[in-house]
Amino acid sequence: FFVVYISGVIFAMTRIITALFLKDTLSVAALDAEAVIADKLKEKTRYAKKLHEFFESADASGDGFVTWEEFQEILKDDKVVTYLATLELDASQSQTLFNMLDDGDRKVAIDEFVKGALRLKGQA
Repeated sequence: FFVVYISGVIFAMTRIITALFLKDTLSVAALDAEAVIADKLKEKTRYAKKLHEFFESADASGDGFVTWEEFQEILKDDKVVTYLATLELDASQSQTLFNMLDDGDRKVAIDEFVKGALRLKGQA
């Protein structure tokens, strides 16, 4: 009887220790998932800010819109093309890029630009 009792107690203690380790592991995993989500949101915010800065530099007239002419003009600068590449936007297909961002009025507002570029990046 004593051997059965000791075996039962050891088995119960082992299960309790296993449950504690499992609980700690799952709580750490949940925190990791939350951290990944927070990092993704921060990355998206930083990306949108960079797009906003690019848009402001492209808006030569200062009217809050970038026309096809302004867009073409700024893409002549190699630094701008390189900057767009760091934002994962392909400047070599500028007409297609502009048409994808444009809603039909031949000019792109800042919200169209940022939303469209975020959408394009999401497809990559």
